[in-house]
Amino acid sequence: MEECSLKSQKFKKGDKVVYPKHGVGVISDIEEKQIAGTSQQFYQIEFIAAAESKTSDMRALVPLAQAESVGLRKVADKKTIDLVFGILKDRKTKIGTQTWNRRFREYSQKINTGSVFEIAEVIRDLSVLSINKELSFGEKQMLDNAKGLLSSEIAIARSRPQDKIMGEIANLFTKSSPASLSTPLQ
Repeated sequence: MEECSLKSQKFKKGDKVVYPKHGVGVISDIEEKQIAGTSQQFYQIEFIAAAESKTSDMRALVPLAQAESVGLRKVADKKTIDLVFGILKDRKTKIGTQTWNRRFREYSQKINTGSVFEIAEVIRDLSVLSINKELSFGEKQMLDNAKGLLSSEIAIARSRPQDKIMGEIANLFTKSSPASLSTPLQ
């Protein structure tokens, strides 16, 4: 699955972007700063408060030159969101039986990529796993974090409240959901 590629992609003021591990934000400014005697341009990002869909107090500066390497990208489009829901509904994937700390490390790496597909896989795998066994405290926190990152992006992409998106995701993993009935383990 191919996500929107950044290849020399330039953002402009007002663009909504995703900064891996931090979530959705708005390019509030493009500013020039002197760093160690060298002039550099930066995207100033104001992160969107999850519940209110308005900017929060959290901000970040990302050098234009490093935007691609840190994974800064546009918010997913409708086609990508449809693919994400396909991943969340997929129960044919085998979930390994490795120890919780190996799973935690693997899933952390997936979340750190900022890919909506990787984050969806983490949510699907941990949610399916939780049907059959208790998740560790760290895995529960990771699942909540992944759900927050993914639901905030989908909420912005679909112009819908985040709590509604969280409900849609949760419904995919309820015991009565047809998608949750088969839970293959490896």
